[in-house]
Amino acid sequence: MRVSGVLTMFLTSPNIFRGLFLLGGDNVSKYMKRALELALKGAGSVDPNPLVGAVIVRDGRIIGEGRHEKFGGPHAEINAFSSLTESAEGAEMYVTLEPCAHYGKTPPCALAIVEHGIKKVHIGTTDPNEKVAGKGIEILKNAGIEVEVGDMEEECRRINAVFFKHITTGLPYVWLKWAMSLDGKIACPTGESKWISCEESRAEVQTLRSRLTGIMVGINTVIKDDPLLTCRMDGGRDPYRIICDSSLKMPLDARVINTDGKCIIATVSTDTEKIKRLEEKGARVIQTQPQNGKTDLNFLMKELGKTGINGILLEGGGTLNFAALESGIADHLTVYAAPLLIGGTKSPVGGLGFGSIPDCVRLENMRFRQCGTDIVIDADIEKGR
Repeated sequence: MRVSGVLTMFLTSPNIFRGLFLLGGDNVSKYMKRALELALKGAGSVDPNPLVGAVIVRDGRIIGEGRHEKFGGPHAEINAFSSLTESAEGAEMYVTLEPCAHYGKTPPCALAIVEHGIKKVHIGTTDPNEKVAGKGIEILKNAGIEVEVGDMEEECRRINAVFFKHITTGLPYVWLKWAMSLDGKIACPTGESKWISCEESRAEVQTLRSRLTGIMVGINTVIKDDPLLTCRMDGGRDPYRIICDSSLKMPLDARVINTDGKCIIATVSTDTEKIKRLEEKGARVIQTQPQNGKTDLNFLMKELGKTGINGILLEGGGTLNFAALESGIADHLTVYAAPLLIGGTKSPVGGLGFGSIPDCVRLENMRFRQCGTDIVIDADIEKGR
């Protein structure tokens, strides 16, 4: 599955979303665009469920609409029915994702659609979850409801890139992010790096921290900056903090392990005494086999995925960034390029580098936008090189 770099804009800038997709178009797309806009309002609240929006229409009028608002709460279709201004019998529904067909925390939405007498359902994209995967569509068709699949399908898939990857592979979606000067430096030769990006960009990153379930950095970042790695946004959700610490250098008084027990340390160390002391402070330690002396990132992703961490914001330095690209775990990249010229050798991608141009990591679906004074580059990381 290829997911456009516009995903970053969706998750952080609803106004950009409206500018891109809510201009013109036929009536079918107009209502699906509205359903998409509704779906995005659930970002950061519905995990591990997908983002879903639904709109009910009769004779060119919206008579009900809703979204999935929080995990464990009613799904988008049910909320849309709850908002009805008149009977839905004979009306049409536009929903971004195939209605569910199984009993979970809520009853099947497909059955509710049948019970309300909807005559036609426009579905943005099918649900890859094996509990649904065509079963919702089958229920609707068996009830005599007309079903159309694929209205704005690419956009409907984009907004759920995190969910789609985790539900189909068990692995988290890894979102690589860095800020740099216009000449490609992430710090001054002295090591100073606060603040390269502008205030607006930093606020946008806090939104990402709230909307992804994990954040990952290397141990050098912890030792140098002693960060909390929490979300500094009003009403935001703190992510799990994942520290790649191959040699187990983690200071026992580091702020990241003295907060709320949501710290995970990945290491190849067998220092049982240090591990015990870290665990006594509430940290979880994951031991991997060494890969060139470093943490096995692919093994780590499998372990994190099992715990329900479905999306990770990777805010590493050059060494961890290179390791993520080399191992193939990274899915998406966002770069904040500030109007600065620094010089020196502090590159956002360090390590040994790639030996030849054919071996390099390539980007696709690139998008460019401005955030405050920074230029932002969004791109997907090509797989299978």
